[in-house]
Amino acid sequence: MNVIRIFLSAAWIAAVAAGPAQAQAPAQASVGGAHPLRLVVGFPPGGALDTLARALAEQLRLGGEEQVIVDNRPGAATRISIEYVKRAPPDGRTVLLSSNAPLVIFPMTYRQLAYDVDRDFIPVSHLAEVPTVISAGADRPYKTLQDYLSWVRANPSQGSVGLTNLGGTLHFAVLGMAKTVGVPLTPVAYKGGAPLVADLIGGHVPLSADALASQLELHRAGKVRILAVSGTRRNASLPDVPTAREAGIDAFEHANASYSAFVPAGTPAEVVQRLERAFVAAMQQPQVRSAMARAGLEATGLPGAAVKRTLSAERDFWRPVVQTSGFRSEE
Repeated sequence: MNVIRIFLSAAWIAAVAAGPAQAQAPAQASVGGAHPLRLVVGFPPGGALDTLARALAEQLRLGGEEQVIVDNRPGAATRISIEYVKRAPPDGRTVLLSSNAPLVIFPMTYRQLAYDVDRDFIPVSHLAEVPTVISAGADRPYKTLQDYLSWVRANPSQGSVGLTNLGGTLHFAVLGMAKTVGVPLTPVAYKGGAPLVADLIGGHVPLSADALASQLELHRAGKVRILAVSGTRRNASLPDVPTAREAGIDAFEHANASYSAFVPAGTPAEVVQRLERAFVAAMQQPQVRSAMARAGLEATGLPGAAVKRTLSAERDFWRPVVQTSGFRSEE
């Protein structure tokens, strides 16, 4: 577990210097309680969601939260982090930051889960849209997605595609691309964006599909080559990179993800509302939106009701796709 602490605000330090009685006041005035606010992320440091979590933590500190912890708990395709937050006290001090896929797709693919999305969690805020990309190492022989399709048809035994988890939207997009190509592409799961790009750069995996935020700077540095973006339009950060659909692959049109915040069920309504206001305000700050854009994310900052609508719409779209695939997680 990797834990990063955001230092106490200047107001709190000044209060400590003034004396024990006054030192308690700022904690009561913050957006939360006396305990640190813990933002739980199901990936190791260095990926897209971790980048968002650190920017959000800093903005919450500036907004009055004395101490925020970014708590990285990777493993089991993010289920470790989800189950940890489910078991946490419902006091608003432990918040899950997650992509929607483990909450939408996993209930359709796992025979048994230790959590029920609707029963065990309350949505707090929709934080960001997450463009995804198809990438290769910069030294690979293919320069475009069309080049890759020709290459993998000629080298079908090398059809592995790196992902940060199995059973997510990108997994099913890769299976859809395999049908189009006529080659059995094999999704390979990594524990996060950082180890994935390490293998991509090292030539250990021929292709990857991951969040743009995990690879944008490496693309700019010439270490990886982004071949295509998902969704229905080109990304503003990569105007010269075509969509997968432009390259003849329709499977990635719905592969963009989103990040949202959740608290355990039973958290008092007034606490949820306070967190919602704080998270929405933080994500709508110009400096946060700018930082997210530089990282390849699109900050939203919408209330919890938007999360409910998004989860419902994604379930409706992906349910028939998952059922047709016949895929079931074996864990």
